[in-house]
Amino acid sequence: MRAIVVSQWGGPEVLTETEIERPEPAIGEILVRVHAAGVNPVDWKTRASGALIPWGPVPAVGWDVSGTVEAVGAGVTMFQPGDEVFGMPRFPVQAGGYAEYVTAPARHFTRKPAEIDHVQAAALPLAALTAWQALTDTAGLRAGQRVLVHAAAGGVGHFAVQIAKALGAHVIGTASAAKHEVLRSLGADELIDYRTTAFEDAVTEEVDVVIDAIGGDYGTRSLKVLRPGGHLITLNGPDQVPAADTEGFHTGWTLVEPDHAGLKAIAALVSEGSLRPVIDTVLPLSQAAKAHEIGEQGRTTGKIVLTVV
Repeated sequence: MRAIVVSQWGGPEVLTETEIERPEPAIGEILVRVHAAGVNPVDWKTRASGALIPWGPVPAVGWDVSGTVEAVGAGVTMFQPGDEVFGMPRFPVQAGGYAEYVTAPARHFTRKPAEIDHVQAAALPLAALTAWQALTDTAGLRAGQRVLVHAAAGGVGHFAVQIAKALGAHVIGTASAAKHEVLRSLGADELIDYRTTAFEDAVTEEVDVVIDAIGGDYGTRSLKVLRPGGHLITLNGPDQVPAADTEGFHTGWTLVEPDHAGLKAIAALVSEGSLRPVIDTVLPLSQAAKAHEIGEQGRTTGKIVLTVV
């Protein structure tokens, strides 16, 4: 099968399309023929240094996939060949999602919503699960609470805006002014242009939850607008959690996990019209390096997706 692999850490140029052996599903696993693969910041961060992420036997890149079940391993009863599924297989171990086929435990997937195509579905898993788990599992978000989402137009951010809104929250987002119209269409209640306004001055009422996908001084500054007992959820790594002045707040780094129940909840939001992926760029699998180049510029709105078949 065709797959994008890396032979050494480095820039986008180390991504190479090659032929590798097609995997076979083990007990409890399914084999998925990949139609589209999502591209995420963790993909290019891993490609650059290999940091944090355990590598499997083949250095194939990527996690987000949407496709069709090709075969099922012994013991699998929830899927059968021909089912359309999407998921985030094996994370954080490399799954090799930039490929024609991928295997993983069946419960790392769920059925693709009929309302969207494979490109849209491939944009969902890692980013939408990150937002879902941060807001529901970590923060326990309730209707009527206030949420501040940094980088609200990014991959995780634009899903966090929609999920928080679907859960009944008042949503504030930081993003450049050019992206405000899109974010309003996704349900954001208030928007702050971070290029012209310090968000801590613009937020006039304390918030219950902050989703920080930026890092740097954003965490410390966010504490100024977080209510006592509120949650500051950092996504960029444990070293980005504020080191001081956190008494009275819930602060920490969260790393997304494969989550069948979470994927089902996300699919349900899609089907009811409360959640939609915004697609910035679609490229063929052979242009994975270009996809990483675009992503590393940090200017995308929503997601980048690779088409495989």
